[in-house]
Amino acid sequence: MTQPTDIRRDGEQPLLLDLFSCAGGAAMGYARAGFAVRGCDITHRPNYPFPYHRGDALAYLTHLITTGEIERFAFVHASPPCQHGCALTVGTNASQGWGRSHVDLVAPTRDLLDATGLPYVIEQPNGRAKIRKDLTLCGEMFGLGVIRHRNFELANWSIEQPVHVPHRGRVRGYRHGRFYDGPYMAAYGNGGGKPTIPELQAALGIDWTDVREELTEAIPPAYSEHIGHAYLATLAALGVAA
Repeated sequence: MTQPTDIRRDGEQPLLLDLFSCAGGAAMGYARAGFAVRGCDITHRPNYPFPYHRGDALAYLTHLITTGEIERFAFVHASPPCQHGCALTVGTNASQGWGRSHVDLVAPTRDLLDATGLPYVIEQPNGRAKIRKDLTLCGEMFGLGVIRHRNFELANWSIEQPVHVPHRGRVRGYRHGRFYDGPYMAAYGNGGGKPTIPELQAALGIDWTDVREELTEAIPPAYSEHIGHAYLATLAALGVAA
């Protein structure tokens, strides 16, 4: 880890930049861990629970770097769109000749984040997205009603990988015309057997948006709260006030 000498703050809290912020699943977890959060998303996100910039995330990050405004921030979280390497794109869709080509935003995101010199996290779902899997989290680790495996690449700091907890059963819903029951919600799509909005909210731990598309794209706040606490604990161990 690159050892910082001080922490950029917003009032009493270290300031975190949330790129490709969607509706704020990651943002809320970091806020609960003790960060002040500022988001950026190209789509209008009226349900995002913190201040955010509407615009292209990479263009905004470039602006922050070239103007020096990036120095306001202590940490960056980025969740670039995953269609290029997600399991559905490289699996079922590819085998059936469905879908279209997708731009891989992970590499250019990483290049810009490296230019900031800040500690950061890049988050991606399971699939073939080209990130290091420095950390993998699962809903069962936090007692959630979703499995939702997510991988995280970390730079300029590190974290211990929690033990993966065995799943307690199946994801509820239809598979090849047959309905299966189970303790987990299928937090994706709109097909038969999918959970209701209240069920999704409860399973993910998200109550500030009732938009299905936002819920199905969000990571549970418990994941980023875990990451945020771990990073701040690392600073404390180095003797840096958070």
